[in-house]
Amino acid sequence: MKFFVDTADIKEIRELNDMGLVDGVTTNPSLILKSGGKIDEVTREICDIVSGPVSAEVTATDYDGMMAEAKVLAKIADNVAIKVPLTLDGLKACKAIRSEGRMVNVTLCFSANQALLAAKAGASFISPFVGRLDDIGIEGMDLISEIHQIYDNYHFATEILVASVRTVNHVKDAALIGADVITAPPAVLRSLVRHPLTDKGLEAFLADWAKTGQKIG
Repeated sequence: MKFFVDTADIKEIRELNDMGLVDGVTTNPSLILKSGGKIDEVTREICDIVSGPVSAEVTATDYDGMMAEAKVLAKIADNVAIKVPLTLDGLKACKAIRSEGRMVNVTLCFSANQALLAAKAGASFISPFVGRLDDIGIEGMDLISEIHQIYDNYHFATEILVASVRTVNHVKDAALIGADVITAPPAVLRSLVRHPLTDKGLEAFLADWAKTGQKIG
């Protein structure tokens, strides 16, 4: 499973990339706002750090507007994936952008039917939002299972990119289901390494080592 980091924070991206934990990056208008930078400059800097897909989102809601913005975003770097919303205009834009050879991430997916449409439109990635479904009392991971089964049934090439990931259990469950990608905030990716028994075991090893009075090297 690939790990994308859901942030536009250059420092965080650089640190996680250096650890080998970043296969790609997802951004959105809210994350660009939080970064305090201009979308083209921030996206270009991210693309210079990360070799994998970097999602940059259009803000237009009509087909012509999306296509115009997609042309601008595509010029930033070869690894930019154009992010479009799961609307009829977004699906139309997806098909057109894909025909030009550019990666497309279809976002704001909340149903299996929507994911089916995105795959039919040729999306490179579909981004179902599990956390936001959990917020309204619907099990978000059930949607990932449904999409996974549908895509397997018909051999769609669209990759399932699990979004709105908020917990380490979201990551684990997505991996168990067989999702292709998760995108998570830096804090969630960092927390995957934690376990109280790891901390306890390391503490015991270090205490015993100190009693030997030895040094390595």
